[in-house]
Amino acid sequence: ITLQFARAEGLEANKTRLKYKDVDIGTVTDITLSPDRSSVQVKVQVNNSAKGLLVEDSRFWVVRARVTVGGVSGLATLLSGVHIAIDPGHSGSDAREFVGLEEPPAITSDTRGSQFKLSSDTLGSLDIDAPVYYRRIPVGRVIGYAMQPDGRGVDVQIFVDAPYDRFVSPNSRF
Repeated sequence: ITLQFARAEGLEANKTRLKYKDVDIGTVTDITLSPDRSSVQVKVQVNNSAKGLLVEDSRFWVVRARVTVGGVSGLATLLSGVHIAIDPGHSGSDAREFVGLEEPPAITSDTRGSQFKLSSDTLGSLDIDAPVYYRRIPVGRVIGYAMQPDGRGVDVQIFVDAPYDRFVSPNSRF
């Protein structure tokens, strides 16, 4: 397969692995500049056993150590090196070329729970990965935010993990 990323930081041919659920399912074989030199193209040889994961809506990203408001992720990469992760899609159509994500997805396709959109006058101190609490128990996180089209407020996307999402109702207050 061919993956397109903005940069190749930490990626190495014949060393960087493609992983799904921390299982090696492929190896980077070549890294080149795209014809217009605006990105890099990463060739990955995928094991036959994982070919079923390669559908149109599958998502790929580079796993490296990251520090966010919600905590630190990818610490294992400090010892083992970066790797590429896949979140398999549900499409019925196979694909061999993908545009990689520059940041890990906020939620993957196998994460159980529900998304909600909250509206507020301001963002306040919230940021991506900020925790959502219910009765002082962390039950979810902020996964995105955007200014409302009229500029009068902010829409905040949150994800509440199952089984806690069943406690969210039209009368819930955040």
